[in-house]
Amino acid sequence: MREINFDGLVGPTHNYGGLSLGNVASERSEGRSSNPRAAALQGIAKMRFVHNLGVEQAVLPPPLRPSLRTLRALGFRGPDEEILASVARTADGEHLLRLCASSSAMWAANAATVAPSSDTGDGRVHIVAANLQTMFHRAIEADTTYALLERLFADERRFAVHAPLPGGGQLADEGAANHTRLEVNGRAVHVLAWGKRVFGEASGPKKYPARQTYEASASLARVLQLDPKRALLAQQHPTGIDEGAFHTDVLAVGHRNFLMLHELAFADARGLIDDLRTRLGNELVIAEVGNDELPVGDAVAAYPFNSQLLEVPDGSLAIVAPVEAGDNSRARAFLERIVAGDNPVRALHFIDVRQSMDNGGGPACLRLRVPLTAEERASVHGNVFFTDKLGAELEAWVKAHYRDRLSPKDLGDPALYREIMTALDELASLLDLGDYYDFQR
Repeated sequence: MREINFDGLVGPTHNYGGLSLGNVASERSEGRSSNPRAAALQGIAKMRFVHNLGVEQAVLPPPLRPSLRTLRALGFRGPDEEILASVARTADGEHLLRLCASSSAMWAANAATVAPSSDTGDGRVHIVAANLQTMFHRAIEADTTYALLERLFADERRFAVHAPLPGGGQLADEGAANHTRLEVNGRAVHVLAWGKRVFGEASGPKKYPARQTYEASASLARVLQLDPKRALLAQQHPTGIDEGAFHTDVLAVGHRNFLMLHELAFADARGLIDDLRTRLGNELVIAEVGNDELPVGDAVAAYPFNSQLLEVPDGSLAIVAPVEAGDNSRARAFLERIVAGDNPVRALHFIDVRQSMDNGGGPACLRLRVPLTAEERASVHGNVFFTDKLGAELEAWVKAHYRDRLSPKDLGDPALYREIMTALDELASLLDLGDYYDFQR
């Protein structure tokens, strides 16, 4: 079994809409002009870098944005261009277009939660599409993400793709950004984090919303068919959320037998560590950093924990961090301490994904981790596995179709919508996805 990183390809409407309360970078960047072309090319460059490290890499296409399906559900009628014009004339039209044109599906860590076949009750890979109920612009991704996952993982002998959890905000689920799988000598534990309880008492954040519920994480463990002994439900630290760690992967990252975390990642970090050691033994390596060494403000600004923790061919681990973590002296010193320490990490790399970082998404946000055996990998539909050829084709496609400057006010431009449909029609063919988009049918 090898972990494959399925990266979300940045969409042509990548913009700084400032839609995500609690995401400090998103709020700070609101209203700025973005560069969708640079954002997409940075994402492809990251895929190539991971691929060249010898780690399996794949790509997920963006959904069609703006989502006219959503606008029609909200009562706008007529041909596409008339709908866009009608929205622009309403009092809150620009904000509504920001919501329906968000390129947030690029952060594939929120697409789903995945359990490998080695861990599930029926021996299949289980994938639960996230409902993302807390934020409107994310919630509208759920149906299209589910449809995409069903298309890619269509072989029901090997895969079970589940619809998003029902129940609205009471079962709000943010996907793998709140999920960590650890393994020692074939024994695995899934840490399913949550920020608030709907039924029961637990102190939560006071400034920003907690996006994942305990009830959702408990439901995920059941839907994924995990042995209860393999599932740990851990509360995110309320202070960490209020400082901008809206998902667990802002303050913690783990892979195989290694976990690194900030002391404000979990409400009861000591209890979680003790529980993990009880279940996995002393071969589990844990690197914790205190707020005195790495203030949470630096961790949120520089995203050292939102790095990709990758197993390279020699069996060691490599950290792929954003350049912001290299530019921040405290974040860099922490990562360098990790690489120099007695743990499986042997390499540290910095990568430029600034267009994503300015919206609050680092290297880890851009990928969904899917552990697959060789047979399961061969059953995945589409031309989605990264090769040098596919990378070059994607870069040429981006350069041909993406704008290099986009402001939130441009999102209602009918010409932009036509450009995007032309681009996505070509992309579906390039990735061998058939008539994937609604407008193709």
